[in-house]
Amino acid sequence: MKAAFINQVGPPDSIVYGDLPTPEPTGSQVLVRVKAVSVNPIDTYIRSGAVKMQLPLPFIVGCDLAGVVERCGPDARRFKPGTRVWGSNQGLMGRQGSFAEFATVEDNWLYPTPENVNDQAAAAIALVGITSHLGLVRCARLVTGETLFVNGGTGGVGSTVVQMAKALGAKVITTAGSAEKVAVCLALGADRALNYKTDDIDAAIREFAPQGVNVWWETLREPNFERVAPLLAMRGRMVLMAGREARPVFPVGPFYVKDCSLHGFAMFNASPDEQRAAAVDINRWLAGGQLKPRVDRVLPLANAADAHRLQEENTLHKAGTLAGKIVLEP
Repeated sequence: MKAAFINQVGPPDSIVYGDLPTPEPTGSQVLVRVKAVSVNPIDTYIRSGAVKMQLPLPFIVGCDLAGVVERCGPDARRFKPGTRVWGSNQGLMGRQGSFAEFATVEDNWLYPTPENVNDQAAAAIALVGITSHLGLVRCARLVTGETLFVNGGTGGVGSTVVQMAKALGAKVITTAGSAEKVAVCLALGADRALNYKTDDIDAAIREFAPQGVNVWWETLREPNFERVAPLLAMRGRMVLMAGREARPVFPVGPFYVKDCSLHGFAMFNASPDEQRAAAVDINRWLAGGQLKPRVDRVLPLANAADAHRLQEENTLHKAGTLAGKIVLEP
């Protein structure tokens, strides 16, 4: 089979596109014929060695996938051959990744793909959808009528948070870096979208939520807690999901006197049951049109190195050339 893999950690050019043996499913694994995959920042951190994990070598990169079950291991019970599925959590914790024509996946990390959802969309929503659901539902416990602010409403996670918060009945204010991206945020359902290059964001937040924001979803790698604390409502919640090396100043007093709480989480720490609960809602919203993954571009799997380079330029160097997910097809 063709696959995108590395023989040692390194820059994007360390990704090799070539032939590897097609794996066979064992135990409760299924063999998935991969139809689409998508790129996440965590993929680039693992490939570069910035996030240290034990990697089987050669190591196939990638977390997300969508495709069709080809064969089942002897203990696999959740799916039958021919079933369309999507999932994430590959390429983590010693598991091989998804960037290949075939992937063996434990069946508890897979979910049925709704009939009216294509494979590109299913792959694009996988990690960002589960991440957004865990942060909004399990951590922040966002409820109908509350107000949410998310930094960057057109990125992979940001655009998903906007849509998911609206599906949960929240009022949403967000930011983007151009007039075109502001329009995208509004089309995704945001109640208010601001250009962070030209607008007074803090003043607009105070106008939108005079009592403060109930949930602040931070996508920036270097959060400014001293700025955020005054903008939170009583018992406001702040969600963190980026910034491994960040060590910002934290204003303890202004934060705790309003009964605020801080929620940091990494999606891959969640159990299969927690992620499956998220997938149930995601599938319902996908099928009903309430959740539409933002895909920036679709590339052939042979261009995996280029895709990693583009993702890195935007995640680490803030190039601003992506507005959504990079999807690849074998």
